[in-house]
Amino acid sequence: MRERDDMTFPFSEYQRRLNELRQHMAERLLDAVIITDPENLMYLTDYQTTGYSFFQALVVPVNDEPFMITRMLEESNVHARTWVELTRPYSDSGDAIQMLIESLREFGLSNKILGYERNSYFFPAYHQDYIHTALTDGRLMDCFGIVEQGRRRKSALELEIMHKAAIATRAGMQAGIDACRAGVTENEIAAAISSGMFSAGGETPAVMPYVTSGPRTMIGHATFEGRRVEPGEHVFLEVGGCFRRYHTAMMRTVICGEASDSMLQAQEVMKEALRQVHQFMRPGMTVSDVDNLVRKIITDNSVGARLITRSGYSIGIAFPPSWDEGYIISLKQGDSSVLEPGMTFHIIPWMWGIDGDKTAGISDTFYITDDGCGSFFADFEQDFALRPDPLDEPARRELELISPKASRKAKKNGDDNKEASC
Repeated sequence: MRERDDMTFPFSEYQRRLNELRQHMAERLLDAVIITDPENLMYLTDYQTTGYSFFQALVVPVNDEPFMITRMLEESNVHARTWVELTRPYSDSGDAIQMLIESLREFGLSNKILGYERNSYFFPAYHQDYIHTALTDGRLMDCFGIVEQGRRRKSALELEIMHKAAIATRAGMQAGIDACRAGVTENEIAAAISSGMFSAGGETPAVMPYVTSGPRTMIGHATFEGRRVEPGEHVFLEVGGCFRRYHTAMMRTVICGEASDSMLQAQEVMKEALRQVHQFMRPGMTVSDVDNLVRKIITDNSVGARLITRSGYSIGIAFPPSWDEGYIISLKQGDSSVLEPGMTFHIIPWMWGIDGDKTAGISDTFYITDDGCGSFFADFEQDFALRPDPLDEPARRELELISPKASRKAKKNGDDNKEASC
């Protein structure tokens, strides 16, 4: 290992993580592990690249020096970012798995018991078939989750980084809320969110912000597609800010006009769910306990809405295609996993189908403490943001600053309405 002082965390943090991994390896009688998941590579070494669609692996022997297999272009990230000294790169015309097999032979591991992440997105079946066929002297065992055992609980240093991610989340969400007006497009709102996040020090998130308006809020995981917000409609926003690949996330809702009784009732139900989570979530509760708490509150509503998903998920290190760590822990019924200090969750008591045709959300990212939980967004307004009809002159002037084109359209619509009423 090459000690250095320019990584995301102090060198001692990576030593701790590696030692913990090796303890788990010894417990499972593994001589080495082949780590291919991008989040796990980042966690163990600080390695990151957008080129993770090409095969890459960190091989960690239980006693000897780790080494990495990467595409030749990506080897520069190993040297620029990580403590890893040994690399075996392959060319674009080369064979990544053959390089892995040859390296295992070189370092005396080809006849050992090797763990590999069978469920990794970026270790596809045909690569796994290849290594099973070619590596005949050793024994391959699925060790998916062995690194995640360490990632379940965030250290104090990781929580500090997540607080920096939260700064970007806040800034992006506030910019998005400020940009919401009737006449503005979803794309313009998304642009404001992105500018806010990045200007606040945020980095490229695993997922760009979710921005939907009106009837499009009923479409799961839809995001901005150029639709123009109409007067009286609501806008659903979900923002995941990122810093050094760590994420925090929140949902908020904006109404471009007056809030209906149904929307106000939905707002209070979601706020109550978050209030009770903040009050009661603590070490010793199970995942199922928290899900039942949230689900019961959301289910007991009179506006026709449902919670159609899990009620939350672990959040932390992430690369596209998702910012969540739900494969580590998801808050859902029947899961007896116990909450521990340092765990972090995006709690999502969102409501799908208000009055049958609207979806709204208010959410928060929490961290488990020794005797309760804390919020990354404790002082960020939860109430739906109400934006006046842009046909009002003061609002039109404000809209002009955000989107001159939308302001002209709103003025034309206002003139047409006046003519129609005469």
